[in-house]
Amino acid sequence: MHSYRWCGSMPSTATATTATTMIRRLCCLQSVSPFLPFSSASTTTKKPLVFLGAPQVSAIVLDKLLNASASPHSLFEVAAIVTQPPARRDRGKKLALSPLATHALDRGFSPDLIFTPDKAGDDAFLSNLKALQPHLCITAAYGNILPTKFLDIPSLGTVNIHPSLLPLYRGAAPVQRALQDGVKETGVSLAFTVRALDAGPIIATETIQVDDQIKAPDLLELLFHKGSELLIRELPSILDGSARLKAQPQDDSKATLAPKINSDESWLSFDEEAYVLHNKVRAFSGWPGTRARVLVVEKNGVPQLRYWKFSFLEKRQ
Repeated sequence: MHSYRWCGSMPSTATATTATTMIRRLCCLQSVSPFLPFSSASTTTKKPLVFLGAPQVSAIVLDKLLNASASPHSLFEVAAIVTQPPARRDRGKKLALSPLATHALDRGFSPDLIFTPDKAGDDAFLSNLKALQPHLCITAAYGNILPTKFLDIPSLGTVNIHPSLLPLYRGAAPVQRALQDGVKETGVSLAFTVRALDAGPIIATETIQVDDQIKAPDLLELLFHKGSELLIRELPSILDGSARLKAQPQDDSKATLAPKINSDESWLSFDEEAYVLHNKVRAFSGWPGTRARVLVVEKNGVPQLRYWKFSFLEKRQ
C-alpha cells in the first residue's frame, strides 16, 4: 500500500490556504503514483465518478453533482476532479488554479482528489485514474483531448455536456459561433465521448430559444445550468447502462463546426450589415471583445486613420 507524499502542512479549510500553497500541493500530488484508492467502505453503495472541467461554468455542473451525491439515496459519489494545470492569469500574470479547482476547494473538496495533468494521456495520471476504478467520467468544458487509453478506463464510458444541439456546432466555441450566426434556437446535448470530435451517441438534449440581446457569457452559463439539470435527470439511466442502449447516433451529414476563436476576428467592418455587427458583438463579448478602425477628420479637414478599441469587452466567464 502506498501513502501520500505530503508537501507541507495543510490547513483545515481551503479559505485559510494561500493560492501558492495550494498550487504547490496539487502539483506535488501529480507526481504520486499509484494513487491510493478509496476504501471499500466508501464505494460499496455508491458508484465512483470522475468530473473533468476547468472554467467557471464547469463549477455549475460540479455543484449539481456534489449536491446530488450528498443524498443518502444517491447512486454515485464524486471520486475525483480533473482540471487544467495552474496557469498565469490576468494582468498580474500570477500563477493561479483553474476556476474549477478553486471552487472545489472552497466547497471543501479534498486537494488529494484534484488532479491537474498537462495532458489527459499522461501515464502517471492514468495510473492514478485507474486506481480509482471510476464507473463513469463526466466532462464539462475540460478543454483537453481525451485519448483512447483514457476513454477505456471508466466502465460506463465518458459523458460530455456540450452547449449546442449536436451535431450542430461541434468544436471549441459552439456558443460564440451560434450567436455569430444569429441563431434563434440552440440548446445543450448530453453525449457519450468518442475519439472523433463531439461525435458520440446522444443521450438527451434540451432546446431553448435565443434572445436576440443575449451575449455569449450569459448564454454559456444558461446552457450549463440546463446541461447540469439534464445530467442529473439522466444519470440513473447512464449508471444502470440503459442510456447506452437508447443513445442515438449523430447524423454526420448534418454536422457543422465551431472552431476556436482567433483574436484577429475581433475587428468590426462597418461595410457589413448592422445585424452582422450586432451578432458579432454578442458572440465575442467576454473574449476577445470587438474593435474597429475609424477614419477621423481633423479640424483642418485632413482625414487620419486611427485604430480604436471600443468598450465591448466584458469580464470573461
